[in-house]
Amino acid sequence: MTSRDTDPFVAHRNLLFTVAYEMLGSAADAEDVVQETWLRWAAVDHAEVVDPRAYLVRIVTRQSLNRLRTLARRREDYVGEWLPEPLLTAPDVAEDVELAESVSMAMLTVLETLGPTERAVFVLREVFDMPYDEIAAAVGKTSAAVRQVALRARNHVASRRPRNEVDRREQQAVVERFMAAVQTGDVQSLLDAMAPDVLLRADGGGIANAIRKPLSGAEPVARLLASFTVLAPDATLDLVWLNGAPAALIRARGELTAVSFAIEDGRVTHIYVVRNPHKLTALDSEAVLSREG
Repeated sequence: MTSRDTDPFVAHRNLLFTVAYEMLGSAADAEDVVQETWLRWAAVDHAEVVDPRAYLVRIVTRQSLNRLRTLARRREDYVGEWLPEPLLTAPDVAEDVELAESVSMAMLTVLETLGPTERAVFVLREVFDMPYDEIAAAVGKTSAAVRQVALRARNHVASRRPRNEVDRREQQAVVERFMAAVQTGDVQSLLDAMAPDVLLRADGGGIANAIRKPLSGAEPVARLLASFTVLAPDATLDLVWLNGAPAALIRARGELTAVSFAIEDGRVTHIYVVRNPHKLTALDSEAVLSREG
């Protein structure tokens, strides 16, 4: 066994976690998959592994695919909307535009509409630019088949993901303006902060109160949000960085709520509200994603 400082698993751990998280939409499940990958890595003769990075990615991809198929069955019985688990990140993650986009709530939500193999191929090819032959080995298909899957997945995602073409500073300014409007409960300020066709989705998992169907349109969303100060007058709102973008963390009556956004042309276009407490337990610990070139 090589030393901890030079062990390939340690060197590539951030990469493995990010692959698993983007495939599963759950930091807790991603950590489990990374641990499973470590156990498998520890059991092999490292001298026989020609390309440790490719080998480890192949393991984590296969483990993620197995878990994703299991999770898909569970999510069929999920109460209300299912949203990805928010991940606390450092502000400088937003400086890596491609990485921030790939772990954004908007992108992860779109990835949920792909099948397991399509999702794996999309993440490995479009996010990490891995060669088709490496992806083929990871998902158990030929390179030619992977190319076709990648094309379908790319077109599928491109037609569904929200545009989020604003820089980090503008993102933060829009979110701060939105949070101020929520705290005052002023309907007009809320309307000014949102696009006319804004879409709000909330995930309570049947545990915390949350709307069970998406709410569309600035006026109904503004009316809903304007009631916040009445329903939770002692709540606190903090600006945090979730999934590579500025977001809001709300504490009210001992409950935690994470709110993420997609922003276009200086206005909020999508609002993702996560209230399921099982998805919020890790938000008090720091997590920083990085990607290897």
